[in-house]
Amino acid sequence: MKKFTEFNLQMNTEIVFGRGAEKKTAELIRKYGGGKVMMVYGGGSIKGSGLYRTLTAELEKEGIPFIELSGVQPNPRRSFAEKGLLAARKEGVDFLLGIGGGSSIDTAKAIALGLASDGDFFRFFRGEAPLKMAPVGAVPTISAAGSETSGSSVMVDDVETHMKYSIMYPTARPVFAVMNPELTYTVPVYQKASGAVDILSHVFIRYFTDADCYLGDQYCEGTMRTVVKYGPVACASPTDYEAHAEVMLAASFAHNDVLNLGRYTKNRGGEHALERQLSGFYDTPHGAGLAVVMPAWLQFIADNGNQEQAARVAQFSEMVFDVEPNPDDMKGVAAEGIRRFRAWIKSMGMPLTLTELGVPKSDLNDVINRCVENNHGLVPGYLPLNRSAVTKIFKSVAE
Repeated sequence: MKKFTEFNLQMNTEIVFGRGAEKKTAELIRKYGGGKVMMVYGGGSIKGSGLYRTLTAELEKEGIPFIELSGVQPNPRRSFAEKGLLAARKEGVDFLLGIGGGSSIDTAKAIALGLASDGDFFRFFRGEAPLKMAPVGAVPTISAAGSETSGSSVMVDDVETHMKYSIMYPTARPVFAVMNPELTYTVPVYQKASGAVDILSHVFIRYFTDADCYLGDQYCEGTMRTVVKYGPVACASPTDYEAHAEVMLAASFAHNDVLNLGRYTKNRGGEHALERQLSGFYDTPHGAGLAVVMPAWLQFIADNGNQEQAARVAQFSEMVFDVEPNPDDMKGVAAEGIRRFRAWIKSMGMPLTLTELGVPKSDLNDVINRCVENNHGLVPGYLPLNRSAVTKIFKSVAE
């Protein structure tokens, strides 16, 4: 018997997609009430690509004053967002423009949350639901996090706990996203591959749940097949517009709640809680950490979950990696799918072990302890994991 759950879907991000989409940024800022803008971005890549010049020229042409906050790092830091918030308040900023990857857009969201409240945006990452956010626009230059159309933001608390926190609220959606696949051409191959794995992980959250919906399955499986097909092409062919366009769309729709249809439940996913202990402490790329964790997590579910859970992993293997169905040997089907999943990850140059990721084997117990202790003894998800389960998963990918 299928179990459907109730869900809310609030889509309020205007998407402008295609070649030259970034030239409409200033027009969109005016449309959504921006009077003074803070441009939030990372290093010099947007200047080298010409995107910075395009955006500033459009802002000047539209007569929109702006200031800049550059230097956002991967795995964005709380302290940096707090610095940006002080500058935004001092300069009278009322609109945030996140340019680049998920870290820049997430930082822009944190600042926007602070502008719309008393300035303490980090309380929202600790669990308090925000009622409002200053408007945020997004110009993504990498296909990965999907922050440009989602209500999600991730932040590393480098002030107190040194843990990675995340939010997921409709309030935190950007008002617009301008998406030009050509802007992702110059992304290094390793980052493109890491992004492809990250996209799959966002589908996993919606696919591996204790609720079911046929239409939701179709969306999830189609999105995963798209990434499996086009992710390696985008890595191998830096100017293939079709491949980069497909992956860019998959990144946004994997994480903007469309895939939650009929299946929004607390008992879902679990891979992010495991990976967070890696990128949060070792500053490794989020997608690379997921590349190590996800196949091992799936294998544990196939081996130790109930019949329904093992069947779910088998369905993933059949529908995403074309494994021949065998109702009499679901674990075998699951294992073959996971083998193909690992081969796909490896084909793009992603790590499959903690050693390859750069996490010392001597730190393994610390990683396990953080997972368990930071989740009150039981990592939540599709199959809740106790210390023994977490230990088994991480030891299986130790080297």
